[in-house]
Amino acid sequence: MNREDRRAISREYFSRDRLAEHHFRSFNNFLDRGMQRVVDEKEAIETDIGDKEGQEPVRVDLGNVRIVTPRVREADGSEELLYPQEARLRNITYSAPVFMEMNIVRGGEEAEEHIVDQSETKVGRMPIMVGSHKCNINGFTREELIEIGEDPADPGGYFIVNGSERVLMTSEDLAPNKILAEYDSKYGDEIQIAKTFSQRRGYRALVLCERNRSGILEVSFPSVSGSINFVTLVRALGLESDEEIVHRVSDDPEIVKFMLENLEAAEVQSTAEAIEALGQRVASGQGKNYQLKRANYVIDRYLLPHLHEEGVEDEEVRMNKAVYLCRMAEACFELALARREADDKDHYANKRLKVSGDLMKDLFRTALNKLSRDVKYQLERANMRNRQLSVNTVVRSDVLTERLEHPIATGNWVGGRSGVSQLVDRTDYMGVLSHLRRLRSPLSRSQPHFEARDLHATQWGRICPSETPEGPNCGLVKNFAQAMELSQNVDDERGLKRELASMGVEGIPGIETVETHTADD
Repeated sequence: MNREDRRAISREYFSRDRLAEHHFRSFNNFLDRGMQRVVDEKEAIETDIGDKEGQEPVRVDLGNVRIVTPRVREADGSEELLYPQEARLRNITYSAPVFMEMNIVRGGEEAEEHIVDQSETKVGRMPIMVGSHKCNINGFTREELIEIGEDPADPGGYFIVNGSERVLMTSEDLAPNKILAEYDSKYGDEIQIAKTFSQRRGYRALVLCERNRSGILEVSFPSVSGSINFVTLVRALGLESDEEIVHRVSDDPEIVKFMLENLEAAEVQSTAEAIEALGQRVASGQGKNYQLKRANYVIDRYLLPHLHEEGVEDEEVRMNKAVYLCRMAEACFELALARREADDKDHYANKRLKVSGDLMKDLFRTALNKLSRDVKYQLERANMRNRQLSVNTVVRSDVLTERLEHPIATGNWVGGRSGVSQLVDRTDYMGVLSHLRRLRSPLSRSQPHFEARDLHATQWGRICPSETPEGPNCGLVKNFAQAMELSQNVDDERGLKRELASMGVEGIPGIETVETHTADD
């Protein structure tokens, strides 16, 4: 390859499309599919209207959501197209109106339902990434960009909020819904732990399965203080007989011996007894009926939430949870028998990166919940005053707008994270490119974290080995390697099931329903 060929390849690689491509792809995917999925999760806004006798219940059904290109409302009330340079010069936000279909429905299960009011209304404004497919300069030629005062070499990939350029930092995180086995940090290899970060619809629950010094397995998960005996929990989920529990964990003779110790130490022998024991833990001092109700609610809602599937029976979901816990137990026993090594948290196969679209999805979900609470309040207030219920009067668009713009402007994200958005480094052109390709670890800067800061072998070809800051951020703030390509949506379980089915694999759970959902591809 001669010098001219190398120069052509280099020029093509360092084009404005390539260097911030991971931001564009992620944000465009959020606009095309992510926003609608968040709205579909919410589905409807329930109200307290109808709780009193003589009143029909009222709810708001949410439909399609769409977003247009950035516009600015002038003093005379007219709306004009907004370009990034104008937003910078006027110190305004480069954002676009968001419209959503909303139907106010009166009536419920007993009464016949009828629509009181329906319309597509403006619910707020969303900041738009410069260079994304909803950006007004997308597709412009070099000459057209120069004509409107834009820099044709600008890579884009950032937002403009109140005139300031803000880039969302790609964030490292441990892979969700994956079993990681390790030894206890305090007691060494005497105690083995299998853990998973179960994640669904923005909710993240840490589930731990621990084998203590006595060889007894205990499970801990959110909303339950302390830990619960493993056998008690799997029996509550529907695995009742000793033989079935042992078979689900492993058929290996040494692991079976460990499991027999756990079964001998078990306090309950049936599913009913197990749920009763769990109820006494989660609602001690309450009536028996409430305890049973609360126990069922806790294991359905807070235990391994990622195993919930739409349209799947509760019994099947519980059985899936029991089997998953048995896999976690097997991982603990294999670690105790030295059949496997402890999982390396710094290995890049055990990590996932949250890019702009993922971060905006978390933000939009929180903003939509805030808007839902406000719409509920406005509807109940209008109903108390005997006013006509109308979509346009109950939706205050500044509620959603504020919740979307403020975190990008300050960097204080949902979940208590800070520094997620930063001012674009405009020292020079290479500084901009470096900032767009930077990623940060959520670990505390004040702690040593020697292993997390070290250069790991799996970072080869992915992470630049030399570009990292001095001082407390060393090794925690990193940069992508020059020729790195970021794959996306690799955790698409539905797509994976379809792929397996196309290869001739039979008996995949939920495959009948999966094949009909091709719209999500």
